[in-house]
Amino acid sequence: MSYLDPQARRAAPSTDASSLAHLLEPTLRDCCGGHLSEITWFHAAWSNSGSATGSAVWTGDEGPIDVIVKLPLGPAEFNWTTRLGDPTLRSPTPRVFASGMELAHYDFAWIVEERVKGEALKGRMKDGDALDVLRVAADFHAAAMRVNPRPSKPKPLDWMGTLHKAREVCHANAIAESQRWNEAIKSVTKFLPKLLARWEARPLNCWCHGDLHPGNVMRLATPRDADHTCVLIDLGMVHAGHWVEDAVYLERQYWAAPQYLHGVKPLTALAQLRRERGMVVDSDYPEYANLRRVFMAAVSPTFMDREGHPKYLAAALDVLEKTLPQVLH
Repeated sequence: MSYLDPQARRAAPSTDASSLAHLLEPTLRDCCGGHLSEITWFHAAWSNSGSATGSAVWTGDEGPIDVIVKLPLGPAEFNWTTRLGDPTLRSPTPRVFASGMELAHYDFAWIVEERVKGEALKGRMKDGDALDVLRVAADFHAAAMRVNPRPSKPKPLDWMGTLHKAREVCHANAIAESQRWNEAIKSVTKFLPKLLARWEARPLNCWCHGDLHPGNVMRLATPRDADHTCVLIDLGMVHAGHWVEDAVYLERQYWAAPQYLHGVKPLTALAQLRRERGMVVDSDYPEYANLRRVFMAAVSPTFMDREGHPKYLAAALDVLEKTLPQVLH
């Protein structure tokens, strides 16, 4: 909600978000019609350097509820957090009690959402955790399609440019097995137009979460009901695509440590969970998954700062060398 004149909006000044959040707090509380208490601002692990996060209490028809205040938010995160935060949707995301696109005439998106009571799943998942991650992902897919049943074509990624950077890393000998990597990436580059043509022809049948990992799944201290024991957070990377993208995203994080999946195969498990919810599971999904594996494995050296662990890179290279012949067959 917002009571400001949209014609008078202007860009928020370039300054520290936490400082600006303090200055704008009275306006934000006014926008909430007296329902929001004073805000305690803090540094959150999930927040980037350009945002501020605070805790407060929302008093409404349900009585006092602990909430989180976030500002500013990017367009994707604001759009999906607010739309899926409608309690009537039964979405596996936090409920949103108030939101707005501006504050004090500044373009400054903000939200007030419930503070989820529970714990995030650990990267070293226990037996059953992987299925919980995939269940909440399938519920998210279903809810997002109810909000917008026609995903639009996403902007193509610069795979060629990213592969070029990966080869530069190999040429600098900054990576183990650099020659094997160079040959594998060279093969992907050679056939990239053909591979991309097949990938771009995939059906756009899903709004993918885009950052599906255990840390973004909160197990509720008190489940909403028997079917909703977890919620999915951090919607800043939601995008239109094919549902295998979320499955492969989770899978690839455990290429070097498959024991933490406890025998769960993310691709086949998510396919079954989607079927159970009446969603599309096309017959060609294994091919699209292999294409995604090739792309994600091939660009791994580019992200040495985040994915440079030797065990992970070795596993990614094995996946690349195993999967590339399958997609070229």
